[in-house]
Amino acid sequence: MKYAIIQKEGLSKWLEHLKSRARLYAPRKKENSFVFRPVRDISEVCLEYIPTILPPKKYYFPQKEKLLKFSVRPFKTAKAIDVFEEYILFGVHTCDIAGIQCMDVVFRDSPEDPNYLNRKDKMTIIGIECLNYCDKFANCASMGNHNPRGGYDLMLTDLGKSFIIHINSEKGEGLVTGLGYIREAKESEVSLLEQIREEKKKVFKEELGDALPVVYDAFDRGFNSKVWQNVGKRCVACGNCTAVCPTCYCFDVVDEMELSLNEGIRYRIWNYCQMDDFAKVAGGEDFRHGRDGRQKHRYYRKFKYSVDKYNRYFCTGCGRCTRTCMAQINLVDTVNALLNEGITYRTKRHKL
Repeated sequence: MKYAIIQKEGLSKWLEHLKSRARLYAPRKKENSFVFRPVRDISEVCLEYIPTILPPKKYYFPQKEKLLKFSVRPFKTAKAIDVFEEYILFGVHTCDIAGIQCMDVVFRDSPEDPNYLNRKDKMTIIGIECLNYCDKFANCASMGNHNPRGGYDLMLTDLGKSFIIHINSEKGEGLVTGLGYIREAKESEVSLLEQIREEKKKVFKEELGDALPVVYDAFDRGFNSKVWQNVGKRCVACGNCTAVCPTCYCFDVVDEMELSLNEGIRYRIWNYCQMDDFAKVAGGEDFRHGRDGRQKHRYYRKFKYSVDKYNRYFCTGCGRCTRTCMAQINLVDTVNALLNEGITYRTKRHKL
């Protein structure tokens, strides 16, 4: 089967089946936001949600991860990596799946990261396709992530009374075959999916002021732009934007000692380029001492450096950075301001 059908009344039964196969994580409501959590009660699973506070990244790249145990006298080290178990991420938006694909590129690059790869091998991704904008902060259409583009095992799309499931891997096929309430999709149902995708074109519009190649060119010449000074003046260096980003992968390594001061555990923890001390080195030198420099670096990591190195934009369009910014710095407005500077530059050059 390439496509399968499950009626909405059969969804709870399927979720119970998934719970029996592996540890299941899904979005659920938390006060005025949403979070990915282990599924204990099927009724808590939300399929209509704005992007969660933290992306599902926290399950395959943990916020605090054990690396090794050690003792000083006698000096010994031993692996302290947690045992990896099979798990399923259910209801993942296409923008967050794009984030997982970005992380794959990074951690598979030489030297490969075995902790990440071991977790990823144990993971099954079941996505859900957005048919409307999550909210006003998303820029997924400009980034090309409003439609499924691979990186998942199964993808659900709402057809009204049922979900059509795109089967994209052998692992995913094993989760839908042999179940009486899931059947192969008919041609008419696949045609309906195509119609829905056509209707989406009327809903999702380019949020950025120009196409991505033009955006890249704007970053190529905009390193000394006044846009960064303006953003830096407003930034309060809270670090929220990088803390919630699905493609930020910077980390620090810390040792925590026991009270005996003879034994301890080494951890890998998330770190953020927006923190004041992030780029400080010996001698007090700071490569990005200003907030304008740190913000500029963040944008360049999404729209230029990653393209140069991995041929991928590392902004997925999820809108989390704008949504959580205490200073109300808007990613779309910032990029469009840079694009507008480029228009002025091209106009002046043309007149010359």
